[in-house]
Amino acid sequence: QVQLVESGGGLVQAGGSLRLSCAASGRRSSINRINAMAWYRQAPGKQRELVAQITSSMRTNYADSVKGRFTIFRDNANTVTVYLQMDSLKPEDTAVYYCKAESSANVVWGQGTLVTVSS
Repeated sequence: QVQLVESGGGLVQAGGSLRLSCAASGRRSSINRINAMAWYRQAPGKQRELVAQITSSMRTNYADSVKGRFTIFRDNANTVTVYLQMDSLKPEDTAVYYCKAESSANVVWGQGTLVTVSS
C-alpha cells in the first residue's frame, strides 16, 4: 500500500508563491505501479476539484483557473514526489489541497494541506 505525505501549505499574500510537495512511500513495487498523480483542492462549501495532473510519461493537464500560474512536476529519481508550484496566487485559490496517486489497482489520497491566500 502507498502512503502520501503532503507539505508546503500555509498563509501567503495575494500575488505570492507557494510550493506544495507530496511524497509517496511504501513498497517499491506499489510505488512503481503509480501511473498518475494529481493535486485537487476543496474550498469551504465547494466540491473537490482537479487542479493539475501528471502521468508517469510526464503528460500534464491543468484546470483552466490555474493555467499559466501553477506548474505540476514530479521527481522519480529515488521515490515518487510530486510538486505543485503555485505563483501569482489569488484569494480564490484558498482551499485545502489534496494529493492523489492512481494505479491500476487503486487510488490513494493524502491528508490535505491548507493554503490560505490573503487579499
